[in-house]
Amino acid sequence: MVVGESGLGKATLIDNLFQTDLYPQRHIYTGQEKIHQSIKIEPITLEIEECDVKIRLTIINTPGYDDNIDCTNNYKFLLNYIDNQFECYFNDENGFNRRNISDNRVHCLFYFISSLTRGLKPLDIKCMKALHHKVNIIPIIAKADALTSDELIQMKQIIIEQIHNNNIEIYQIPDCDSDEDEELKEKNLQLKNSLPFAIISSKKIYEVKGKKIHGRMYPWGLIDIENSNYSDFLKLRTMLIIHMQDFTTNNT
Repeated sequence: MVVGESGLGKATLIDNLFQTDLYPQRHIYTGQEKIHQSIKIEPITLEIEECDVKIRLTIINTPGYDDNIDCTNNYKFLLNYIDNQFECYFNDENGFNRRNISDNRVHCLFYFISSLTRGLKPLDIKCMKALHHKVNIIPIIAKADALTSDELIQMKQIIIEQIHNNNIEIYQIPDCDSDEDEELKEKNLQLKNSLPFAIISSKKIYEVKGKKIHGRMYPWGLIDIENSNYSDFLKLRTMLIIHMQDFTTNNT
């Protein structure tokens, strides 16, 4: 599930992560339309392949979450949806046709935070506190290229402090086993230290030295969204690949 205000690149990040185009006809709402828009739940199921393993994945977008005039209770809509999926799964597990159960529970939630707010807004805190015992929350700073390196470091520190001070439990990346490769241990530690992930996403494709990349063009140059000097995109994707199974077993 992806949650956050409009314009933060939620759909674009999903397309970048899974190399697809899930929302080709997506309607871009005007400011006037946003005022009257109510929150929606839009699930899309696709099949991806990682390390020769096919995975059925459902992406749940939530347009309108933080757009209308009074959105203080929109998190309850998300909470009800998550609870309903748990209840359906529980009922199926206790039914007679257990072999054909579809697991439609929400295992992971990307919570998008605007880089312009310099921290969590009251609604962010309220929503995370309501959902953190229901789903694995991964906080994401959207449009990280709007911040300097120092500003980004400071914003990450502020968000982590707010999460700690408000007793919010975000997803804890598991430790590696003691017998794991040292390189994997180091990579896993980098993932832990990168939270919240600072992300740049883009639909535009550029060709650089014969290689096609997703990037953002500026007067001073081109940013590759996979360049770790500017974005945690690769770290986020690595975490999903390494710990995807943990999401399904760690439904908090």
